[in-house]
Amino acid sequence: MNKTRTGVLLVNLGTPDSPEVPDVRKYLREFLMDARVIDIPFLSRWLLVNLIIAPFRAPKSARIYRKLWTENGSPLLYFGQLNEQRLQELLGDEFVVKLGMRYQSPGIAYALNELSRHPLRSLIILPLFPQYASATTGSVHQKVMEIISQWTNIPEIKFINTYFDHPLFIKAFVERAKKRLHSRSFDFMLFSYHGLPERQIYKSSTGNYCQLNDCCRTYHEKNMNCYRAQCFETSRILAKALNIPVDKYKVVFQSRLGKDPWIQPYAEEVIRSLPASGYKRVAVMVPSFVADCLETNIEVGEEFREIFLHEGGEEWIFIDSLNDSETWLECLYSLVKET
Repeated sequence: MNKTRTGVLLVNLGTPDSPEVPDVRKYLREFLMDARVIDIPFLSRWLLVNLIIAPFRAPKSARIYRKLWTENGSPLLYFGQLNEQRLQELLGDEFVVKLGMRYQSPGIAYALNELSRHPLRSLIILPLFPQYASATTGSVHQKVMEIISQWTNIPEIKFINTYFDHPLFIKAFVERAKKRLHSRSFDFMLFSYHGLPERQIYKSSTGNYCQLNDCCRTYHEKNMNCYRAQCFETSRILAKALNIPVDKYKVVFQSRLGKDPWIQPYAEEVIRSLPASGYKRVAVMVPSFVADCLETNIEVGEEFREIFLHEGGEEWIFIDSLNDSETWLECLYSLVKET
């Protein structure tokens, strides 16, 4: 008789199957049709995604994905599979680890089906998003529950919501930064996070506490569910660990889409202002991303660099994601064992 095991489901956002236009369009449609990502009525969302965004954005996005693609394919998928394999080795036979993507392949349904082949005593859901947002972690949890609700035998399920302040998560990014900045001087640091529409922050606010201003400057029980507040807290901890004074760093939010207001400060606006303020050598970290992807390597690493240099900046120092960091792997191991 097979012994029972603990299942571990790692989930990241997802990636097109290839950088070709049809696969990119397919990915965009699945991603943007998620009601937690574009939280507007279904008909309006369907028209926006299928008649405007997917047809016109896919060719441009495909060109960018071709720049991102490596000999190993999508970095997001490559590093996800590498962490799946290495975490399995660390955890041993009492656990079974599978990677699933929220959108496209290998999907959450596929990964859960693979896990269900084993007699599970419990199941740990570990989204690869350090800070909680409805559009990321919330969407993963909802999809998992939709699928598992159809199972005959439902094991004990444990959801990991956040780890934005976990000591090993912080240590992993600090190590990345120190390695990249070794013997290099910089006069300002940016912590760049994926943005969200403001309305999503208000929706998640407890007791209407969140006002999207200085309420995020400290982290406490009243804003503990606020994505923006978690991003500020991650940055405070990282800055302290790196000995960066408060007046020498700033939190910004990237990847704005559409005309609705998104959480601020906007990355592009801040970047344009830095050279005129005397900051010519700027380093940037991306602590909401744990693996290389379009938003890190291309948007931050290339597009933001071009903006900065155009405005008179001299050096843009991009600190890459955690990827195959040994400390990041230790963090994943710790999160599983602590759950």
